Amino acid sequence: MAVDQELDHLLHTAIDSKRLIQFKYKGNERIAEPHDYGIQNGKVRLLCWQVGGKSKGPLPSWRLVDVDGIHGCEMLDRTFAGNREVSDTHQRWDKIFIRVAPPEGSKLKKVG
Repeated sequence: MAVDQELDHLLHTAIDSKRLIQFKYKGNERIAEPHDYGIQNGKVRLLCWQVGGKSKGPLPSWRLVDVDGIHGCEMLDRTFAGNREVSDTHQRWDKIFIRVAPPEGSKLKKVG
């Protein structure tokens, strides 16, 4: 369950600063808003809102990825407003390392 320190730091920084990330996962290049990063069912996972790149399903959409399957992750200069209405309601986590904050002035609650 060990995560590469550089990737761990990048994910924390991207979530804290609300910056999009670009990475390769299951052979597809993806661009996403990282929202929740933690442990679920004993695996280190990232819940993200995928906005670009390729995926088997339609975009934009939520994606739950195993962090050990992320390759070539980069933080982009693009930012996003904050959490989305459903980002804190459809996943149960064993432990959250970091979760994106709501947009400024939002009525969405900050969770975690």
